[in-house]
Amino acid sequence: MNLNDKEWRPFPLDSLEKDGIFNIFSTSSGIDKNKLENLEGNIPYITRTDKNNGIENFIGKQLNSKWNIDKGNVITIGLDTQTVFYQPNYFYTGQNIQILSNDNLNYYTAMFIIPLLKILLKKFSWGGNGATLTRLKKSKIMLPINDNGTPDYIFMETYTKEKEKNMLKKYVEYIKVQDKFDMNSISRIVSWKEFKISDIFNEISRGKRLKKDNHIVGNIPYVSSTMLNNGVDGFIGNSNGRSFNNCITIANSGSVGYSFYHPYNFIGSDHVTALKNKSYDKYIYLYISTMLKTLSEKYSFNREINDYRINKEKVLLPINPKTNEIDFEYMEQHMKKVMINQIKKYLNYVENRIYG
Repeated sequence: MNLNDKEWRPFPLDSLEKDGIFNIFSTSSGIDKNKLENLEGNIPYITRTDKNNGIENFIGKQLNSKWNIDKGNVITIGLDTQTVFYQPNYFYTGQNIQILSNDNLNYYTAMFIIPLLKILLKKFSWGGNGATLTRLKKSKIMLPINDNGTPDYIFMETYTKEKEKNMLKKYVEYIKVQDKFDMNSISRIVSWKEFKISDIFNEISRGKRLKKDNHIVGNIPYVSSTMLNNGVDGFIGNSNGRSFNNCITIANSGSVGYSFYHPYNFIGSDHVTALKNKSYDKYIYLYISTMLKTLSEKYSFNREINDYRINKEKVLLPINPKTNEIDFEYMEQHMKKVMINQIKKYLNYVENRIYG
């Protein structure tokens, strides 16, 4: 299916305009984060973040009757941040989230339309042409049309499904050529012992402060104290940062104690400390990183992990009872087994998407 084979024409976004395609309205909630009442639950709380489909976290049903929950199967837009996502389920939102609904909307038509909306939003700025609901409603979007001259939603859905299927097949082939592990993992009674971080890593180095205003657009991962996206807070092109590779990081502040493995080159902020031992492979790093995350229960915004504390801090690791030393063989086999189990689950999910 070729996009160039289709005829396209502009359509007003607002359904109140002639041939308009979306009902556009403000969210029913718009709750400031500090006013959330029930913080435990499974209802998405959508904000203007550009990560995780706009989901800041998951909350419970809000007790205040003025906060109405929004229905799913809609597109949400954070105008000032130009974030656009499809929301399949019921949700609450933070401030300044707009909602677009259409009876022909589903996951696949939304995935076709969202990139076009993002292109449209690029014309808005923080200056005199700022993003407002009024300006959004007056905007138009180019869409493929059918023989009746109306948006061809069937084509959009079919095209997106085909693209997804081809991409998922690539994922399957990639996974199938990965290392074939011996699943007869070692079996022994595991004993445990505490080890100082400074004893198991021979390179401990804090990142360097790099102000947000000084970031240059690029493709180098910038690792900071976020608990999301493997700690990657964005991608930059700066050459004056502190670079690391093939190591784990632990957050000193923010999401204190969160730890991630990085097999790639990255620049670390001063909110993380890089921990490296050249003799470790990725499985050892992943195991230790998981164990380090237990430190998040010990620290907080008011008690950060400074350089002194991290050198004195300890982590619990399995040991070989015969030698009383760290059982690296067990750690490696354990992580390989975890990885294989996850790959099997993912393959099952992908194959159901392709052939289900």
